[in-house]
Amino acid sequence: MRISEDYNQQEIQSIMIDTAKYIGDYAVRIQFNDGTERLVDFKPFLSKSQHSSIKKYLDEKLFSKYQIIDGNLNWNDYDLIFPVWNLYNGKIET
Repeated sequence: MRISEDYNQQEIQSIMIDTAKYIGDYAVRIQFNDGTERLVDFKPFLSKSQHSSIKKYLDEKLFSKYQIIDGNLNWNDYDLIFPVWNLYNGKIET
């Protein structure tokens, strides 16, 4: 019998957002619990989306009202949320 453990998967699960600051023009500076900091540009994702529930966040006032819940960015009670690992890598899927 061989027992193996995927440590990389454990790292992914332990990454959480500590702080996030809205910079402007749909960019958010995010600091993670391991000290890593990323500037994530959400504008390409929002601009390319065809879905009205996502496009509404092109209203900058609405976009800037995110919260950090359970270590992740969360807009309007899970109306918009991204995988933490994507944010950690500094890019989101378009």
